[in-house]
Amino acid sequence: MAIVGLAKNGDLSQQHGKSRGALVDDDDAADYCLKGVRHLSDAGITRLPGRYVLPALDRPGRSIGAAAGGSPARVKLPVVDLARLRVPTERAAVLSTLYTACRDYGFFQVVNHGVDSEAIAGMLDVAARFFELPFPERARHMSPDVRAPVRYGTSFNQANDAVLCWRDFLKLSCAPTLRDVVPSWPDSPADLREVAASYAEANRRVFVDVVEAALEALGIGDGEDGVMEELATAGSQMMTVNCYPACPQPELTLGMPPHSDYGFLTLVLQDDVEGLQVMHGGEWLTVDPVPGSFVVNVGDHFEIYSNGRYKSVLHRVRVNSTRPRISVASFHSVGVERVVGPAAELIGEERGGEQRRYMDTDFATFLAYLASAEGKHKNFLQSRRLA
Repeated sequence: MAIVGLAKNGDLSQQHGKSRGALVDDDDAADYCLKGVRHLSDAGITRLPGRYVLPALDRPGRSIGAAAGGSPARVKLPVVDLARLRVPTERAAVLSTLYTACRDYGFFQVVNHGVDSEAIAGMLDVAARFFELPFPERARHMSPDVRAPVRYGTSFNQANDAVLCWRDFLKLSCAPTLRDVVPSWPDSPADLREVAASYAEANRRVFVDVVEAALEALGIGDGEDGVMEELATAGSQMMTVNCYPACPQPELTLGMPPHSDYGFLTLVLQDDVEGLQVMHGGEWLTVDPVPGSFVVNVGDHFEIYSNGRYKSVLHRVRVNSTRPRISVASFHSVGVERVVGPAAELIGEERGGEQRRYMDTDFATFLAYLASAEGKHKNFLQSRRLA
């Protein structure tokens, strides 16, 4: 079956017995879009449906990684070596690198993290196989509820996005404990629960090491509010497994729009297909995939907690016309009931600190924003800033 386009959203199509060249009606077109981009890709579209075409000023244009002059626009993210972090004589230098990365880039690469190559390869493999399942099998987990602990969906926030993104995703909540939530995860592929749970545990260990070091680099250790203890023992964790199929017209759309993440730190595992771009120095720079590493970025909660010393920066995902891309983003933060504000050690003139720059927030506030807004740019974080 080859769908060459959709009514009012592309060119002509052949679908479920319709003759080649017959127009698909608006209901069929909307139905196809909401079933996701893997569904469209499997149908064989050759032109991008109009629902996915960004306004001219928002389109990425040009091939991925190409700057205005045609030269590659790439970024070599700072590298944090966890093996060196564990060497007492080298720890100070690594902490300095980490602090500078969080302040200047909001992104860095983590290497020598201790997660073995089999766990990494297994997670990417089972993720790819999930998106290869027949659509009815994947659709069992579809939900418009952004609060659902297990959710298969498409775009960024398909219920409210004016323009859909070229992405399908599987969201897997890892809290309150893996033992509690794993039975609700998809049972197909048969090894998904085992592989993803093992990976989630390993990923959390890396997060604890990195966030502890990032707090130490701020000079606040565990903090008067015990935030490190909570992050290590009772914090929230959620994985989003992303699929970006090959796209017929990648210059017209994005896999993910410009956004920042809500939590403390996000650890991203990606395959060897480039696509992640970060905003730095006023331009979009492509991150080179480094096999076996994690790309880590500061989230909104950490920018607020650091009172703006660490930066939660815009990033987006480009797609391409030839190769599908798989990534696994692990979002880590405090518990969902926890109110996050600037660390007491960093604010207050009587303590030698600085003026508070952000109002308090919590996860419920973010979810309410996500459910009601288009999720575009940094509106949520900016809504937390004080004048």
